[in-house]
Amino acid sequence: MRADAQRNRDRIVEVARASFRAKGFDAVSMDEVAKGAEVGPGTLYRHFPTKESLYDAVLEAWAEKVNAAVDRALSLDAPARERLLTWLTDYAAMLTEHKGAAARITAALGDPGSPFAAKCTTYVNANQRLIDAMDSALRPGVEAMQISRLVGGVAAVADNSALPADSVASMLAIVADGLLAP
Repeated sequence: MRADAQRNRDRIVEVARASFRAKGFDAVSMDEVAKGAEVGPGTLYRHFPTKESLYDAVLEAWAEKVNAAVDRALSLDAPARERLLTWLTDYAAMLTEHKGAAARITAALGDPGSPFAAKCTTYVNANQRLIDAMDSALRPGVEAMQISRLVGGVAAVADNSALPADSVASMLAIVADGLLAP
């Protein structure tokens, strides 16, 4: 990619990231992003033919963040509950970074045709890594998809309400206690 084309793409992604974070996916138009990035609609659509492909580019860095967060939680020299809560807290925080993302991604879990399928797979795989590493500390039968849906539900509630952080933390603690072996 030419240097000017890469700069345009990067600027488009940054403007879209800020817009999606502030307003949510549904409230942002492609025209608004093009104007904010100071590019023409043709330039925008050459890089991102659909709003979903633009959103996917905005979320691309999540895979790295997700893997780093699960690595960090698993590497803690702490009891299983603390490691689990660290991961669940980081996971919920990542889901709520962009307004509306928690509900959108959680609703897309298990749908291979979703434009967010790659992001969903990243989260499910991270939860599977957690299960594999903490297997003996978790109750039998815990599945990665269950964790994804549970934390996604808590994150969606947090994203769509004015809950204080301690209320979100207490809900995640209940999820953690339910996942841990008795």
